[in-house]
Amino acid sequence: MEVPYTVKNRPDTGLYNAKIGIWLFLASEVMLFGALFSSYILLRVTAQEGEWPTELLNVPIGTVNTLVLILSSVTVVMAWASLKLNNFKKFKFYQGLTVICAMIFVMIKSYEYRDKFTHHDVILTNGMRVDGHLVEETSEYIVLSHPLEYPAEKGIGYRPTALHEAEEEANAHGGGHHHTEDRKIMLSDIEKRTNWGPWANTYFAIYFTLTGLHALHVIGGALVMAYFWGPGSRMWKKNPEQFTNRIEVSGLFWHFVDLVWIFLFPILYLL
Repeated sequence: MEVPYTVKNRPDTGLYNAKIGIWLFLASEVMLFGALFSSYILLRVTAQEGEWPTELLNVPIGTVNTLVLILSSVTVVMAWASLKLNNFKKFKFYQGLTVICAMIFVMIKSYEYRDKFTHHDVILTNGMRVDGHLVEETSEYIVLSHPLEYPAEKGIGYRPTALHEAEEEANAHGGGHHHTEDRKIMLSDIEKRTNWGPWANTYFAIYFTLTGLHALHVIGGALVMAYFWGPGSRMWKKNPEQFTNRIEVSGLFWHFVDLVWIFLFPILYLL
């Protein structure tokens, strides 16, 4: 039995089956991410002045990842356009580039995650707070590299704005007096310690939820596109028009993934 409207458009909608399906799926995705974005915005705008953590993410790395995804949006369109022009060789090239861009994005995001999980935040018994990257840990002490030290007025994962301003001023004058090369901290002097994982505070919980869910979408989309680049491309010889439609549908999903990141980047990294 042959399934109708896999190639031709339905007379009632003007779309073929797969395109209707992907638009319905993307509508549910909009509701999913819309709820998460709304939660973040409500928590962000209702936070008291100076109470929301800022400048904890690496903006240059986030910018590079944004450019990588924008490039992948171009290559995924070029892959589909190559099929419309009956150029299978160029399709393979551009589809491969899209998969490579997806892999680069995931690797960069993995580096960011590792950076956060190795960044330890320590509240000392004397009321001071130290945060930096863990480089050594024994049964008696830990060593943090290039730590910042300041009064523990706020919770874990929060750096006062004044500290950022003082750090920038010190760096501008060649100082950087808030930093030391490394710092040994005895465990007996520690009142509380954690890393910058999703359990650190509300900000990091939202950051890991949003970016983690987005990363899963990137991985899922990359796997589908890799399949169409590899064994799935055999359909081109049997039914080129249906194969082209499948590439179009996967491209629509990829554009959605890119669009989500375009919103994620400014609200998490820049605001």
